[in-house]
Amino acid sequence: MFCQLPARWAIIHEEIKRGVIIMIVTTTTSVENRTITSYEGIVFGEVITGINVLKDIGSGLRNVFGGRSKGYEDELVEAREEALNEMANRAKKRGCDAVVGVKMDYEVLGSDNGMLMVTCSGTAVKLN
Repeated sequence: MFCQLPARWAIIHEEIKRGVIIMIVTTTTSVENRTITSYEGIVFGEVITGINVLKDIGSGLRNVFGGRSKGYEDELVEAREEALNEMANRAKKRGCDAVVGVKMDYEVLGSDNGMLMVTCSGTAVKLN
């Protein structure tokens, strides 16, 4: 019998095949229905990425005429996911089950604002 899996399961399967670590990452200081058994320290994820010149042109026009910049938004989403994955991987290397108290920060760098930096931090924990 063939069973249709939810789309998110297919994404998780692909992430597992690529070696991406799946773990609990939350902005709260606890994990519902789980007990934190040990705090293993702060973990960080950092990504700095260049902004494409063609995206800059489109964004400049949107600044004049109004509207959203899909190119910048896509770049931001990708950088955020990479930073979170990097942080989760660092927690997993410590033998942890989750990262709690996650905070994110975004900065535009460079004299021409051509770089985007996304950082995140949280506390790596072990759960029961």
